Amino acid sequence: MMRNKQPCRGFTLIELMVTLAIAAVLMLVAIPSMTAYKRNAELTSATNTLLSAINSARGEAMKRGMNAMVVPTGNGLSWNTGWVVFVDKDRTQVYDAAADQTVLSQGSLPSYFNITGNGTANTSAPYIMFDASGYSKTKSGGFGALSFTLTRTDLSGAQLLDQTRRIVVASTGRVRTCRPSLDATCTATASQ
Repeated sequence: MMRNKQPCRGFTLIELMVTLAIAAVLMLVAIPSMTAYKRNAELTSATNTLLSAINSARGEAMKRGMNAMVVPTGNGLSWNTGWVVFVDKDRTQVYDAAADQTVLSQGSLPSYFNITGNGTANTSAPYIMFDASGYSKTKSGGFGALSFTLTRTDLSGAQLLDQTRRIVVASTGRVRTCRPSLDATCTATASQ
C-alpha cells in the first residue's frame, strides 16, 4: 500500500478561530471611528453647501452691481427648510421668482441637522443681503455682521460640541467657517 507523502493543506479550526477573534476586535475598534467620520463628513458637507450659497450671493451682487440675497425657502422662517439665492432685480428685498433672478436653491437638509442664525439671519423674515460692493447689509441700509450655527440634533454633550460648525459673515462681506470646539474666536456673536 502506498501512502501519500504530501501534507494536508488548509487551516486548522484553532487558526480559523484566532483569525476571526482578531477580526472581531478590529471591527469593534473601527466601527465607532467610522461613525464619527461619517457624522463629520455630513456636517462638513452641509456647512459647505450653505457657505457656497452665501459666497454665490456675494459674487452675484458684485458681478451684477445689484443687491443679492439668501433667504429660507418654505415658510421663510427657518433655514432648516432650505434656502434660495437670488439677485433682487425688482429691489423689493423679498424673493419673487417671477421678478428676481434665481441663482440657486437648496432643499431642506436631513432632519438631524439644525441651523440657527443671529443678526439678520434671525429676524421675523431672516435673510442675508450683499450690496454691489460685496458688503453684508441690512434692509435698513446699515452694515450687518451675522453668523450661522449648524448642529446635529442626534448628539449631546461633548459630541455635540465637536459636531458643531459656524459660518461667520463679517460686515465687510468676508465669510469664514470655524469649529467652536477648536477655535476660541468662533462664537455665535463673532463678527469677523
